Amino acid sequence: MSRTVYVNGSFLPEEDAKISVFDRGFLFADGVYEVSTVLEGRLIDNEAHLTRLQRSLDELQMGCPVTMDELVRLQKELIKQNNLVEGGLYLQVTRGAADREFGFPKDTKPSLVMFTQVKNLINSPVAEKGLRVISVPDIRWQRRDIKSVGLLAPALAKQAAVAAGADDAWMYEDGFVTEGSSNNAYIITKAGSIVTRQLGNEILHGITRRSVLALAAESNIKIEERPFTLEEAADAAEAFVTSATTFVTAVVSLDGKQIGSGKPGPLATRLRQLYIEQALKS
Repeated sequence: MSRTVYVNGSFLPEEDAKISVFDRGFLFADGVYEVSTVLEGRLIDNEAHLTRLQRSLDELQMGCPVTMDELVRLQKELIKQNNLVEGGLYLQVTRGAADREFGFPKDTKPSLVMFTQVKNLINSPVAEKGLRVISVPDIRWQRRDIKSVGLLAPALAKQAAVAAGADDAWMYEDGFVTEGSSNNAYIITKAGSIVTRQLGNEILHGITRRSVLALAAESNIKIEERPFTLEEAADAAEAFVTSATTFVTAVVSLDGKQIGSGKPGPLATRLRQLYIEQALKS
């Protein structure tokens, strides 16, 4: 049985879903997206995701074809139609369809597309064993704080990891880690502090990042928001990533070198459990 997807005002079987070849998301990557977690059929941290969506739209001078309240209603209806219990809901807004010109078209209605994905998030096999990551140069544009659909560079990074027999890639710039191919990156020092790059245009302002750092602060864990080097990461006691669909997932090796014990460490494991407990209560 196929999924039901949402495309510009209609709920459709995925095989019947169509969008114009002139859509600027297809021609220029002129669009933004969000992925919200679904647990027990409920959206997690969704309000924060939609706040970030609106920020991305504003930064690109782009409109949304529906209000945020209507968008939530459509999200919930899509979850219901797909009987989604655990997984993710992807939504994408583009500037819409117009003849191919680089400048922004006038009076073009934005496009909205949404679909769901079933995923085993809480009992993830990957989280149990941890991620093996490699490092790759960060070749992305300078506005990584905008959640753009232009994801070729992260896709190349992820594929480089696959080719190297690893699980993911951490990108670096001037010797410092920026973030993972689709997640925020962290190390835990031998003194027990969490280190992660501060917010700015260099990284995505992660929604899960915000929640996890708040949980760490509530647990009196020291947090250092600053860049860290690949050398620091290799010598760390633990490392982990966060994202909407990985929650907190330990990183157990970098460029073939074991980090800490080579297994998910106690602090990353604790933070993952705290996040899941909070999400299930929300």
